[in-house]
Parts: sequence; structure tokens; C-alpha cells
Amino acid sequence: SDILGGAMTKVQLGYDLVRPLTDADASKVADVHSQYGIFQVHMTPAMDKLAVEYDASRLTEKDVEAVLQRFGLPIQRKWVVP
Repeated sequence: SDILGGAMTKVQLGYDLVRPLTDADASKVADVHSQYGIFQVHMTPAMDKLAVEYDASRLTEKDVEAVLQRFGLPIQRKWVVP
């Protein structure tokens, strides 16, 4: 459970990259951590995906994808996000 005593459900998603990450993308990855409900974002060992760990009691998979898109990360989208 979290600090406030509520239930928390950690989930990890993997997103394929449409191109390799640049130095500018690296700072965007760091900025994603400031988003409420996202715990961790990192490259997979093969360097071809982003792994995102988030609180599924606060965010849906579509919410996570929308955040990554909003920060301009080059992920292969799974959903149509407005």
C-alpha cells in the first residue's frame, strides 16, 4: 500500500521504440518520472523498448501511453490517443 494507506497495483508495460533514443529523449524519460502514478521508466537491456512501471490503481494503460506521447518519446503506439 502507499503512504496514505490505499491499495496500489504496480504494473510494468513494454513499448517498442520507433527509433533509437537520442540524448534529448533521455531527458524526456527523466521528466516522465514527474508524472503522478509513474514509478519508473527505463530502457530494456536490448535497447529496443521502454519499460514503464506504474500504479494501475491510478492510471490505465492508455493513460501511460498518453503520457509517453505527450513527452514526445518515440514509442510504437498501441492505442489511438487523442
